[in-house]
Amino acid sequence: RQHRSMTWHSRVTFRLFSDISTKKPYLFWGITKIHYRPTAVVLTNMGGPETLDDVQSFLHNLFSDRDIMKLPFQKYLATYISTRRTPSIKEQYAQIGGGSPILSWTRKQGEAMEKLLDEISPETAPHKHYIAFRYVEPYTDTALKEMKKDNVERAIVFTQYPQYSCSTTGSSLNELHRSIQRHGMENLKWSIIDRWPKHPGFIEAVAGRIEAKLKEYSPEERDDAIILFSAHSLPMSVVNRGDPYPGEVAYTVHQVMERLGHKNPFRLVWQSQVGPQPWLGPQTSDAIKGYAEAGKKNLLLVPIAFTSDHIETLFELDLEYGKEAEEAGVTGFKRAESLNADPTFIKAMADIVKEHLDSNEIVSKEWFLRCPSCTFDSCGTTRDFFAEKVKEASKDKN
Repeated sequence: RQHRSMTWHSRVTFRLFSDISTKKPYLFWGITKIHYRPTAVVLTNMGGPETLDDVQSFLHNLFSDRDIMKLPFQKYLATYISTRRTPSIKEQYAQIGGGSPILSWTRKQGEAMEKLLDEISPETAPHKHYIAFRYVEPYTDTALKEMKKDNVERAIVFTQYPQYSCSTTGSSLNELHRSIQRHGMENLKWSIIDRWPKHPGFIEAVAGRIEAKLKEYSPEERDDAIILFSAHSLPMSVVNRGDPYPGEVAYTVHQVMERLGHKNPFRLVWQSQVGPQPWLGPQTSDAIKGYAEAGKKNLLLVPIAFTSDHIETLFELDLEYGKEAEEAGVTGFKRAESLNADPTFIKAMADIVKEHLDSNEIVSKEWFLRCPSCTFDSCGTTRDFFAEKVKEASKDKN
């Protein structure tokens, strides 16, 4: 079956008929309408509250997620923590326009990606993106309901986290597996793009954003500028469990600096730490203050683990750290733009999906390797499900 269009399209058909009275053949033409099923590309992410009214439910869902944390009396603690934190988080969202733009950016990215995919992979067209957020609408259940309505048979789950972490992509995939079971969609042809930290298109897009921002410095300032790659931190308990995220982020940074020719000094720093427990460091805030004390005046901040703007870039990087840098005397503080709808990045997204389709791979071998100290049963059951998909694909080949 060849997929070509999500909507009804006209096709002229010609058929040879025989006239009953004269027995002479004649050519008949007419319009036949055909409906093709789309190849689904499911964009997974944590999401963000679109309005201030969504903040508390977003936080409650986050702290209720037992795929990233197991707490005693978690249901009650999630309510308590989200209620306490909502006022301050609401204030942060109010300062960036009253909500997260992540849904808007993901839609723009998805629409542009699917158009490009239709061009470069006509044999699997039409392609349609579905958004599956973890903690806000559109939830994973919402995406699967829409896919079921569209009679989807082939679905590629495309994480929007370039680097894999059990706390992000891992949680999304576990929820996807549960949703597949709830909706009875086990028989779909599922596959996963679970990470892409070194994809050349992604590296080029990030490097392009850095080069564009470096041009805003004078030649003297540019040579002196320190590039600070900032990624969301993780609790050390997660890192020590064996989560691959720190290594994959570091590899992305290395590839970007290789592309840039190592013309500037750089460091990988970590943001968004919450709570008293030890987190991966150095913290972005501490790095800014430390370099300021050392007399460094030109710091270029680069979001390296995010694919669009949201609270961590617009508030934390731009406003919070921007203010800290100013107070510390950093006169050349800048932030590279997020990837958002950058054409180079959109092409990278389409290329990643195209390469995945051509590979016939269900999921990377790396994904099947669980953290050495993993204690989450859901991680095992999700992998068992996709292991069966690998076996089915192997049988089909034979």
